[in-house]
Amino acid sequence: MATSKQHQEAHGIGQVEQQLNNQMEAAEDIQGHSKQDQDVKKASQRPADPLKDLSK
Repeated sequence: MATSKQHQEAHGIGQVEQQLNNQMEAAEDIQGHSKQDQDVKKASQRPADPLKDLSK
């Protein structure tokens, strides 16, 4: 049962990430690109490395 719940949660997280990406792209279309937006988008697409993230 827990495996199913974890799978559903992981799928839900993926949906949230996709929705946020869609919103960011829509904002770019409306407002144009900014350096900060480009940096955030680039960071959001890099693979996660929990150990590296903790060392900052």
